[in-house]
Amino acid sequence: MSKRTRIINDPSELVPLLQVFGSKKHKKVFDELLNLWMTKDDLDEALGTDVTTSINILKKCGLIESQWHMPEPGKNPDKEYRTSYSKVQTNFQCSFEDMSDIIMLTFLPYEEVKDAIEELEYLVEQGNSSMSSLTRSLNKSALYIRAVARRSDKLSVMGQRLKLADEEME
Repeated sequence: MSKRTRIINDPSELVPLLQVFGSKKHKKVFDELLNLWMTKDDLDEALGTDVTTSINILKKCGLIESQWHMPEPGKNPDKEYRTSYSKVQTNFQCSFEDMSDIIMLTFLPYEEVKDAIEELEYLVEQGNSSMSSLTRSLNKSALYIRAVARRSDKLSVMGQRLKLADEEME
C-alpha cells in the first residue's frame, strides 16, 4: 500500500526518526503497522513485549496515526494504529557541526544528555518558550535547542516556540 511521503525540512527532526530506526523494538512496531491497523494489545501479543514506549515515540515523530476500533457489542473501544508514511524525503542543509550535534544528541545515553534536557524543560516550564530567547539564555544554536527538545518526552517544537507536550499522548 502506497502511503504519503514524509518531508523533512528541519535537521532536528532526524532525532526522533533516528531513535525509532536505531532501535530494533521500535522498528519492529513500525514494520507491524506498515500495512495493518492494530491495537496496542495486538502489538503486545505479536511482538511479545510491551510496546507503549514505541507507540509514544512513533506518535511524537508523527509516523503513526490512530483511530478508534469498535469491538463486539458490550466491550470498550480501543485505539488502533497504523503508519502514516511509507517514504521519506529530506530537504535541508546544515553544517557538519550541527549534524554531529544532532547525531550525538540522538545516540548518547539519556544520562549523558539529561542535564541539557532538564535545563531546557525548566526554562520552558518557567515561560521561556521562544527560540530567540532560549538561544540567548543557553548560548546554543536554535538547531541544537530544537534537537534537545525533540529528545525530551516533555517538550514539543512548534515552529519558533517550544511548548510542554501533552501529559498523555494517547
